Amino acid sequence: MTKADLIEEVSRVVEMTRKESEVIVEAIFDSIVRSLRGGDKIEIRGFGSFRTRQRQSRVGRNPKTGTRVEVPAKKIPYFKPSKELKDVVNVGGHLADSDAEVPAL
Repeated sequence: MTKADLIEEVSRVVEMTRKESEVIVEAIFDSIVRSLRGGDKIEIRGFGSFRTRQRQSRVGRNPKTGTRVEVPAKKIPYFKPSKELKDVVNVGGHLADSDAEVPAL
């Protein structure tokens, strides 16, 4: 599913215009990115949590030339799915169709 597909789905389910749905989806993504940049953890019950992890600096190799390259330390975003999401994915079907509790957004 692409971002455009997600916008279309929100538009269809909520019965809003595509433009209004796009604003909502963009606002959610922007909020997640801002929180991660600030070092916060985002937890969406029944779905999962987002956080950043710190990667240490290391020495890598350029695959083309084989020369050593210093790779700097950096933060990477990390997503951990909830148990409910894992169960729904493994059983199949949709979150709303399962016995799992649907999170209120």
